[in-house]
Amino acid sequence: MPVAAINPAPKRQARGEARIDQILLAAAKSFGEQGYEATTTNGIAARAGISPGSLYQFFTNKDDIAHALATRYMEQLSDVQAESFTVPEGVALDQVVSSAVGSIVDFNLAHPGFKALFARPDMPESMRAAAAPVNERLQERVRDMVAALIPALDDQRLDVTVVVVLHTVKGLLPPIVAATESMRSTLVGELEHSLTAYLRSVAATAGSA
Repeated sequence: MPVAAINPAPKRQARGEARIDQILLAAAKSFGEQGYEATTTNGIAARAGISPGSLYQFFTNKDDIAHALATRYMEQLSDVQAESFTVPEGVALDQVVSSAVGSIVDFNLAHPGFKALFARPDMPESMRAAAAPVNERLQERVRDMVAALIPALDDQRLDVTVVVVLHTVKGLLPPIVAATESMRSTLVGELEHSLTAYLRSVAATAGSA
């Protein structure tokens, strides 16, 4: 086959995708260990084993990298939520809560950059746009789950309940992720117990206990 007939584009594309994966993995680890503010593009490049110039071929700055991570996390988290936030018929409330909490904790442990970017109350202004789709998707999943568990809730009470659930989980995620394995198990149990008790009280108020 003539050399001119060989199309090198697929190979270049594959190399580019591999380099992007390399950069995002390094960024996730750096965000998880150092925090978003302390992480630099030079540090990400060094961790990825590439030059800053090579990084800038794919991303213009740290915010751009964070946005790409947000897109990836949203896709991965959507798959997790689809499996763990459903409410099968006949399954007890505490089992549903345990499944949802377990999936969120496991996801945060497997993706150290996620907590640094999204599971924090002091979201940097530059990150709000990137975090919005992730937070909206999570809120939708939790809303659907709560609505299925407590169908008697009106929209206003449902919205309030979702806010309480989400902020309870977000508030305990940092110490859960940072804890030793034995302490983590205890904290996860306390989180599940708190959410179950809260949702049961909401259900009782709604007349659906």
